[in-house]
Amino acid sequence: MHKHGPLQLEVFVEPMFQENALLLWTADGPAAWLIDPGLPPHAEQMRAALRARQLTAAAILLTHCHADHIAGAGELCASLDGVQLYAPRDEEHMLSDPEANLSAPFGFNVTTPPAHRLLAPGETLTLGALTWQVLDVAGHSPGGLAFYCAAAGVVVTGDALFAGSIGRYDFPGSSGARLLANIRQHLLTLPPETVVYAGHGPATTIGDELETNPFLDEDFRA
Repeated sequence: MHKHGPLQLEVFVEPMFQENALLLWTADGPAAWLIDPGLPPHAEQMRAALRARQLTAAAILLTHCHADHIAGAGELCASLDGVQLYAPRDEEHMLSDPEANLSAPFGFNVTTPPAHRLLAPGETLTLGALTWQVLDVAGHSPGGLAFYCAAAGVVVTGDALFAGSIGRYDFPGSSGARLLANIRQHLLTLPPETVVYAGHGPATTIGDELETNPFLDEDFRA
Protein backbone atom coordinates (compact mmCIF):
# COMPACT_ATOMS: atom_id res chain seq x y z
CA MET A 1 0.00 0.00 0.00
CA HIS A 2 1.13 3.52 -0.78
CA LYS A 3 0.12 6.72 1.02
CA HIS A 4 0.13 10.20 -0.46
CA GLY A 5 -1.27 12.52 2.17
CA PRO A 6 -4.96 11.64 2.51
CA LEU A 7 -4.84 9.29 -0.49
CA GLN A 8 -4.21 5.58 -0.07
CA LEU A 9 -3.46 3.38 -3.02
CA GLU A 10 -2.77 -0.26 -3.88
CA VAL A 11 -1.35 -1.59 -7.17
CA PHE A 12 -2.20 -4.98 -8.70
CA VAL A 13 -0.09 -6.35 -11.57
CA GLU A 14 -1.59 -8.99 -13.86
CA PRO A 15 0.77 -11.60 -15.32
CA MET A 16 0.08 -11.58 -19.08
CA PHE A 17 0.63 -7.93 -19.97
CA GLN A 18 2.08 -6.75 -16.65
CA GLU A 19 -0.73 -4.20 -16.55
CA ASN A 20 -1.27 -2.15 -13.39
CA ALA A 21 -4.74 -1.85 -11.89
CA LEU A 22 -5.16 0.57 -8.99
CA LEU A 23 -7.39 0.68 -5.92
CA LEU A 24 -7.72 4.20 -4.49
CA TRP A 25 -9.41 5.37 -1.31
CA THR A 26 -9.10 8.04 1.37
CA ALA A 27 -9.06 8.05 5.14
CA ASP A 28 -12.35 9.95 5.40
CA GLY A 29 -14.75 7.34 4.08
CA PRO A 30 -15.27 3.88 2.59
CA ALA A 31 -15.71 4.99 -1.03
CA ALA A 32 -13.07 3.61 -3.40
CA TRP A 33 -12.14 3.79 -7.06
CA LEU A 34 -10.93 0.89 -9.19
CA ILE A 35 -8.79 2.08 -12.09
CA ASP A 36 -8.10 -0.03 -15.20
CA PRO A 37 -9.04 -3.54 -13.99
CA GLY A 38 -7.45 -5.94 -16.46
CA LEU A 39 -7.24 -9.66 -17.06
CA PRO A 40 -7.44 -12.27 -14.28
CA PRO A 41 -6.68 -12.27 -11.45
CA HIS A 42 -7.36 -8.52 -11.25
CA ALA A 43 -11.11 -8.66 -10.58
CA GLU A 44 -10.81 -11.19 -7.75
CA GLN A 45 -7.80 -9.44 -6.26
CA MET A 46 -9.63 -6.14 -6.22
CA ARG A 47 -12.78 -7.60 -4.70
CA ALA A 48 -10.67 -9.25 -1.99
CA ALA A 49 -8.92 -5.96 -1.26
CA LEU A 50 -12.24 -4.14 -0.98
CA ARG A 51 -13.47 -6.74 1.52
CA ALA A 52 -10.25 -6.73 3.52
CA ARG A 53 -10.20 -2.94 3.81
CA GLN A 54 -13.98 -2.64 4.28
CA LEU A 55 -14.30 -0.36 1.28
CA THR A 56 -17.20 0.24 -1.09
CA ALA A 57 -16.48 0.49 -4.80
CA ALA A 58 -18.01 3.74 -6.02
CA ALA A 59 -16.61 3.77 -9.56
CA ILE A 60 -14.45 1.94 -12.06
CA LEU A 61 -12.36 4.48 -13.99
CA LEU A 62 -10.73 3.65 -17.32
CA THR A 63 -7.76 5.68 -18.52
CA HIS A 64 -8.30 4.21 -21.98
CA CYS A 65 -10.12 1.28 -23.53
CA HIS A 66 -7.48 -1.13 -24.76
CA ALA A 67 -8.31 -4.69 -23.74
CA ASP A 68 -5.61 -5.10 -21.11
CA HIS A 69 -7.06 -2.12 -19.20
CA ILE A 70 -10.76 -3.03 -19.40
CA ALA A 71 -10.90 -6.84 -19.28
CA GLY A 72 -11.96 -6.98 -15.62
CA ALA A 73 -14.57 -4.23 -15.79
CA GLY A 74 -17.50 -6.41 -16.81
CA GLU A 75 -16.95 -8.91 -14.01
CA LEU A 76 -16.60 -6.13 -11.45
CA CYS A 77 -19.71 -4.32 -12.69
CA ALA A 78 -21.68 -7.56 -12.36
CA SER A 79 -20.40 -8.43 -8.89
CA LEU A 80 -20.21 -5.05 -7.11
CA ASP A 81 -23.53 -3.48 -6.23
CA GLY A 82 -23.94 0.11 -7.34
CA VAL A 83 -20.53 0.54 -8.93
CA GLN A 84 -20.41 3.01 -11.84
CA LEU A 85 -18.25 2.58 -14.95
CA TYR A 86 -16.51 5.76 -16.19
CA ALA A 87 -14.85 5.65 -19.60
CA PRO A 88 -13.23 8.16 -21.97
CA ARG A 89 -15.84 9.85 -24.13
CA ASP A 90 -13.89 9.39 -27.35
CA GLU A 91 -13.39 5.66 -26.78
CA GLU A 92 -16.97 4.62 -26.00
CA HIS A 93 -17.08 2.43 -29.10
CA MET A 94 -14.08 0.41 -27.93
CA LEU A 95 -15.97 -0.99 -24.94
CA SER A 96 -18.13 -3.18 -27.19
CA ASP A 97 -15.77 -3.72 -30.14
CA PRO A 98 -13.04 -6.37 -29.72
CA GLU A 99 -11.31 -5.23 -32.89
CA ALA A 100 -11.12 -1.63 -31.72
CA ASN A 101 -9.99 -2.52 -28.18
CA LEU A 102 -7.32 -4.85 -29.62
CA SER A 103 -8.49 -8.04 -27.92
CA ALA A 104 -9.55 -9.78 -31.14
CA PRO A 105 -6.03 -9.67 -32.64
CA PHE A 106 -4.81 -11.55 -29.55
CA GLY A 107 -7.44 -14.25 -30.01
CA PHE A 108 -9.89 -13.32 -27.26
CA ASN A 109 -12.88 -11.01 -27.33
CA VAL A 110 -13.17 -8.47 -24.52
CA THR A 111 -16.27 -6.33 -24.06
CA THR A 112 -17.73 -4.40 -21.15
CA PRO A 113 -21.18 -3.10 -20.25
CA PRO A 114 -22.00 0.42 -21.43
CA ALA A 115 -20.39 3.18 -19.41
CA HIS A 116 -22.52 4.99 -16.86
CA ARG A 117 -20.53 8.17 -17.46
CA LEU A 118 -18.33 9.32 -20.33
CA LEU A 119 -15.43 11.52 -19.29
CA ALA A 120 -13.79 14.34 -21.21
CA PRO A 121 -10.66 16.41 -20.54
CA GLY A 122 -11.31 19.36 -18.26
CA GLU A 123 -13.83 17.62 -16.02
CA THR A 124 -13.31 17.20 -12.30
CA LEU A 125 -14.05 14.17 -10.12
CA THR A 126 -14.15 13.74 -6.35
CA LEU A 127 -13.07 10.84 -4.17
CA GLY A 128 -13.79 11.61 -0.55
CA ALA A 129 -12.50 15.12 0.03
CA LEU A 130 -10.05 14.92 -2.88
CA THR A 131 -10.61 16.66 -6.21
CA TRP A 132 -9.19 15.15 -9.38
CA GLN A 133 -8.68 16.76 -12.77
CA VAL A 134 -9.27 14.80 -15.97
CA LEU A 135 -6.38 15.44 -18.38
CA ASP A 136 -6.05 14.83 -22.12
CA VAL A 137 -3.27 12.33 -22.83
CA ALA A 138 -4.65 10.92 -26.09
CA GLY A 139 -2.17 9.61 -28.64
CA HIS A 140 -1.46 6.07 -27.48
CA SER A 141 -5.20 5.60 -27.88
CA PRO A 142 -7.80 7.88 -29.51
CA GLY A 143 -9.12 9.46 -26.31
CA GLY A 144 -6.83 8.48 -23.45
CA LEU A 145 -7.16 10.29 -20.14
CA ALA A 146 -5.05 10.85 -17.03
CA PHE A 147 -6.35 11.58 -13.54
CA TYR A 148 -4.47 14.18 -11.47
CA CYS A 149 -4.93 15.03 -7.79
CA ALA A 150 -2.94 18.11 -6.77
CA ALA A 151 -3.65 17.65 -3.05
CA ALA A 152 -2.18 14.13 -3.09
CA GLY A 153 0.55 14.93 -5.62
CA VAL A 154 -0.41 11.96 -7.79
CA VAL A 155 -1.24 11.47 -11.46
CA VAL A 156 -2.51 8.23 -13.01
CA THR A 157 -1.35 8.24 -16.63
CA GLY A 158 -2.52 4.97 -18.14
CA ASP A 159 -0.29 4.15 -21.10
CA ALA A 160 0.71 7.73 -21.95
CA LEU A 161 3.84 8.11 -19.80
CA PHE A 162 5.92 5.38 -18.18
CA ALA A 163 9.11 5.31 -16.16
CA GLY A 164 11.68 5.81 -18.92
CA SER A 165 9.28 5.49 -21.82
CA ILE A 166 6.01 6.58 -23.41
CA GLY A 167 3.07 4.68 -24.86
CA ARG A 168 3.17 2.95 -28.20
CA TYR A 169 1.65 4.87 -31.08
CA ASP A 170 1.55 2.22 -33.81
CA PHE A 171 -2.00 1.07 -33.03
CA PRO A 172 -5.14 2.07 -34.94
CA GLY A 173 -6.20 5.51 -33.77
CA SER A 174 -2.78 6.28 -32.28
CA SER A 175 -0.69 9.37 -33.00
CA GLY A 176 2.85 9.93 -31.80
CA ALA A 177 2.69 13.67 -32.42
CA ARG A 178 -0.52 13.98 -30.45
CA LEU A 179 0.79 11.84 -27.59
CA LEU A 180 3.97 13.86 -27.23
CA ALA A 181 2.10 17.16 -27.42
CA ASN A 182 -0.30 16.05 -24.69
CA ILE A 183 2.54 14.78 -22.48
CA ARG A 184 4.32 18.09 -22.90
CA GLN A 185 1.24 20.24 -22.28
CA HIS A 186 -0.61 18.29 -19.62
CA LEU A 187 1.88 16.09 -17.76
CA LEU A 188 5.32 17.72 -17.86
CA THR A 189 3.74 20.96 -16.63
CA LEU A 190 2.72 19.29 -13.35
CA PRO A 191 4.93 19.88 -10.27
CA PRO A 192 8.14 17.84 -10.59
CA GLU A 193 7.48 15.98 -7.34
CA THR A 194 4.17 14.61 -8.70
CA VAL A 195 4.17 10.81 -8.44
CA VAL A 196 3.25 9.04 -11.68
CA TYR A 197 1.35 5.76 -11.57
CA ALA A 198 1.45 4.32 -15.09
CA GLY A 199 -0.41 1.48 -16.74
CA HIS A 200 2.70 -0.70 -16.80
CA GLY A 201 5.94 -0.68 -14.84
CA PRO A 202 7.02 1.07 -11.64
CA ALA A 203 5.95 4.42 -10.29
CA THR A 204 8.08 7.45 -11.10
CA THR A 205 7.86 11.22 -10.80
CA ILE A 206 7.39 14.00 -13.32
CA GLY A 207 10.79 15.42 -12.33
CA ASP A 208 12.56 12.11 -12.89
CA GLU A 209 11.00 11.73 -16.32
CA LEU A 210 12.00 15.26 -17.30
CA GLU A 211 15.57 14.45 -16.35
CA THR A 212 15.98 10.90 -17.62
CA ASN A 213 13.25 9.83 -20.05
CA PRO A 214 14.93 9.52 -23.48
CA PHE A 215 11.63 10.22 -25.28
CA LEU A 216 11.30 13.61 -23.57
CA ASP A 217 14.43 15.41 -24.69
CA GLU A 218 14.65 19.10 -25.53
CA ASP A 219 13.02 18.61 -28.92
CA PHE A 220 9.85 17.37 -27.25
CA ARG A 221 9.98 19.93 -24.42
CA ALA A 222 10.54 22.95 -26.66
